[in-house]
Amino acid sequence: MAHDNNGPRSGSATPLELLLTPPPKERADAARNRSAVLEAAGRLFAEHGVQAVSMDQIAAAAGVGKGTLFRRFGDKSGLAAALLDARERVLQEAILHGPPPLGPGAPADERLTAFIDAYFDYLLEHLALIRMSETAAPGARYRIGAYRFWHRHTAILLDTAPDPEHTAHALLAALAAEHVTALLPELGEQRMRAGLVRLALSAVRPPGP
Repeated sequence: MAHDNNGPRSGSATPLELLLTPPPKERADAARNRSAVLEAAGRLFAEHGVQAVSMDQIAAAAGVGKGTLFRRFGDKSGLAAALLDARERVLQEAILHGPPPLGPGAPADERLTAFIDAYFDYLLEHLALIRMSETAAPGARYRIGAYRFWHRHTAILLDTAPDPEHTAHALLAALAAEHVTALLPELGEQRMRAGLVRLALSAVRPPGP
């Protein structure tokens, strides 16, 4: 059964559309600085790895003062979160308005496995950045705005589970960047992807009596 984006159990819960990661609102000069910083950071991270690049190097490459960089992004984890914003919005828009099965119009089990596949691809492409944004401080992963979107979407698709919200948290725990980073060398991408899909299907298709 396919549900709309608000879900049959939503009640007073926040509609999924309202959890969409909003683009930043800023003055033209601030937007130019932000764009320069993100371009420089993305290039340096790709060339040297996230851990090897310092905030000083990013500021120099972007042509902005170090104080401006720290005031704007706080630290490297804040910069990582900002770099991920645009990539997250692409996936969020596909979930809300794209073609099925990732977008609306397919049965819940197909939409859930399509989301797991798409999110796993996104995770693997940006694993170091996502890990940094999720582990910057205790509980950081759950304070990231995008996590609320992923959780709400998953809970909607798990509407037939006994406790959709808890089950959604449990399923997303298997997609935490630190967890995937630790297991990927041992299990490999194909085995991890297949296991995640099995886990999702077992949650959305509970065994009969």
